[in-house]
Amino acid sequence: MTDATRVAGVGVPDTRLAREATELVRDETSELIYHHSRRVYLFGALQGRRRDLAFDPELLYIGAMFHDLGLGRRFHDSGRRFEVDGAEAARRFLRDHQVPEDGVRRVWTAIALHTTPGIPEFMEPEVALVTAGVEYDVLGIGYDDVAPADRAAVLALHPRPDFKRRILEAFTQGIRPKPETTFGNIKADVLEHYVPGFERGDFVRTVLASPWPE
Repeated sequence: MTDATRVAGVGVPDTRLAREATELVRDETSELIYHHSRRVYLFGALQGRRRDLAFDPELLYIGAMFHDLGLGRRFHDSGRRFEVDGAEAARRFLRDHQVPEDGVRRVWTAIALHTTPGIPEFMEPEVALVTAGVEYDVLGIGYDDVAPADRAAVLALHPRPDFKRRILEAFTQGIRPKPETTFGNIKADVLEHYVPGFERGDFVRTVLASPWPE
C-alpha cells in the first residue's frame, strides 16, 4: 500500500489497484452492495486491529470489494456458487494487475469461504478478516467489539438504510436462478424464506439415495 486515507483510524488503500477495484464494483453492482463491501473492509480492518493481526490492507480491500460481486446478473447462469464467481472475478482482476500468486490465492480463498463459518478464522489474516467484516455487517457478530465512535464514522460514509431487508432481497435475487448451489450452505435459508416452492437439499437423504448398495 503506497497511499491511504483513514476512516475510524484504519487505512483505506488509495492505490491504482484499489481505485480500479472500486470503479469496477461501482460499475457492476448496486449502491447497496458497494456500501456494504466498503463497510466489510472497514469493519474487517477494525477487527484486525483489535485482534492485533498483521494483514495486507490492499488484499483485504480487494477481497471485501469483490466478495458479493458474484450476486450480479452476469453470473446468474454460471451454475456455480456466487462466492466462487466473485472469487474467480477477483483472481482474473489481480492477475491482470500482476499481483503475486500468493496474494491472488489469499483473496480467492477469502471470497470463496466468506459464507462458510468456522473455517476462515483459522486461516491467513486476509481470509479471516473478510469473513469477520461480513459477519459484523450482516449478522452483527462482535457488534460491541467496535467502538461506537468508530462504528458511527464508518456509517457516516457508508450508511445502511433498511439494510437487513435489502441485503436479503439481494441475496435472493442473486441465487434464485441457481438454487442447486445452495446445497449444504447457509444461503439455502434465504431461498427457503423468500422463494415459494424451494426445497433445500438434504444431506441424509442424499447419502441414503446414493448408488452404493449399503
